[in-house]
Amino acid sequence: MISVSNTVMQALLIGVLLLPLAGAVAALLPPPPGLRGRDPGQAVLRHGVTVTGAVLAASVVLALGFDTGHAGTVQAESDVAWIPSLGIRLHLGVDGVSLPLVVLTALLTFLCALYSYGAHTSPGSADGDAESGSDGARPGGPAHQGGTPQAFVALLLLLETGTLATFATLDLVLFFLAFETVLVPMYFLIARWGGAEPRERARAAWKFILYTLLGSVVMLLGLLLVGFKGGTFDMVALAGDDHAGLTRTTQILAVLAIGVGLAVKTPMWPLHSWLPDAHTTAPTVGSVLLAGVLLKMGTYGFVRILLPVAPEGMRFFAPWLAAFAVVGIVYGSLACLSLARRGAKGDLKRLIAYSSVGHMGFVLLGIASMTPTGVNGALFANIAHGLITGLLFFLVGALKERTGTTDLDTLSGESGGALYGSAPRFGGLLAFAAVASLGLPGLAGFWGEMLALLGAFEPAEGLSRPAFLTFMAIAAFGTLLTAAYMLVVVQRVCMGDPKDAPQQQGGRERTELGHQETEPGGTGPAHSATARLPDVRSYEYAAWTPLVLLTVAAGLWPALLLGLTDPAVQNLLPGVTR
Repeated sequence: MISVSNTVMQALLIGVLLLPLAGAVAALLPPPPGLRGRDPGQAVLRHGVTVTGAVLAASVVLALGFDTGHAGTVQAESDVAWIPSLGIRLHLGVDGVSLPLVVLTALLTFLCALYSYGAHTSPGSADGDAESGSDGARPGGPAHQGGTPQAFVALLLLLETGTLATFATLDLVLFFLAFETVLVPMYFLIARWGGAEPRERARAAWKFILYTLLGSVVMLLGLLLVGFKGGTFDMVALAGDDHAGLTRTTQILAVLAIGVGLAVKTPMWPLHSWLPDAHTTAPTVGSVLLAGVLLKMGTYGFVRILLPVAPEGMRFFAPWLAAFAVVGIVYGSLACLSLARRGAKGDLKRLIAYSSVGHMGFVLLGIASMTPTGVNGALFANIAHGLITGLLFFLVGALKERTGTTDLDTLSGESGGALYGSAPRFGGLLAFAAVASLGLPGLAGFWGEMLALLGAFEPAEGLSRPAFLTFMAIAAFGTLLTAAYMLVVVQRVCMGDPKDAPQQQGGRERTELGHQETEPGGTGPAHSATARLPDVRSYEYAAWTPLVLLTVAAGLWPALLLGLTDPAVQNLLPGVTR
């Protein structure tokens, strides 16, 4: 921690929010003649890297200046009147709950911008992944569905603005406005830069926005109910006034309305069906940001708004929330197992999307326990999922760029060809991300799930312990299913399907990814189906290494994150913990 004055902290937080917004506007302006680069898209993509890099640097300085000794109190706070007649204020600030999410958002957005720039400028990249589009154009290239690099970067920065504002605002109306801001850029990223056919992209984009908009309408009603009944829209005041004006009935109605909107974004089973289609068709950076930070907006709302403002309503719905959570854990895992089996023609991006349903189920289970242990586990799992699943979607996007497919049967290869043999570093990274996702001890994914299960083992007072013990047992079974499908994916993609070895025919054999020559004498293939795949490129190292290092660091030193979240969680749970 470094000593930074409150005025500087305020300026840093405001800068973190305004920089990407200003950068989005600047991206739409013509670049200066000396910054045009080799082609029209290079300058604006470099602009995206510069702006997101500045936002990341500011967020890191904000984190270094954060007083960890008072992590439970709001810091870098700004509070000015916006609409006095309605009591709506521009109230901003961060504490131990929101600060890690702000830094995670800044990090992932910067890495996405860096990856897009590298994929555009690298001579070794074919730019054939989802960002490039089906016609092989580069991200936002003029030949791709009417998209431009300027629009691509502007949407990416607008998405970052909305996400950061969601985690930094302390007013219910501002929270809703920021929550909704992300819908427009994500819609266009899917519809314009997605990798599927135009009709499929349009269907997935409309499904995404309709689900989230319908959930948001209901959520807005709940936020207005809380604001008018509580006499203020200020989250800090609502959490600290002993819930004056919010009767038990009001709290139950508020949790029902707000919870539906948050559950759609999380996504909670059975309100999850928009997610697999959105991930399958989204560009690589869209999938990374959708899984890495946008899903966290829903669970953050549960912790920031519902737990402290409406504890009686949360206690009423907690068993139902836990039940839906564990169903989502098992359902997501079974869906992944079905997609991973041989002959199912399962899509790897779709499989990871369904795995997110299961992982976010652990987050919801921890929140439903209403204990410091469970909520801390939920917040830890939020960060871990952002790091690990962000890395997985980066890897799958790069794999599609190399092979032109995410079909598991094709990636496994008829000859048993494997990433370990053709691109060992790439295969090693994929295996690392997979074992991190299944919750291997020593990596980030372990602690969140374990703490969520411990929270369910002894839930808050007033909740049925036998019911939560049952939920805990079902969720623990889900961890076994997660290990099963992740290991199947590693075995098939990294080691291949040896049972699919083709019969030799006249010294030549055909694979799904092309014709391969056999060794003299016809004793076996000289190259596997994946033999010509390039290994990890320099810009990919730059984009992926931070996620690997942070996954290891969070797994070996969980106190670094728990030391931030625990004091804030203790402040947000007065009167509801045991």
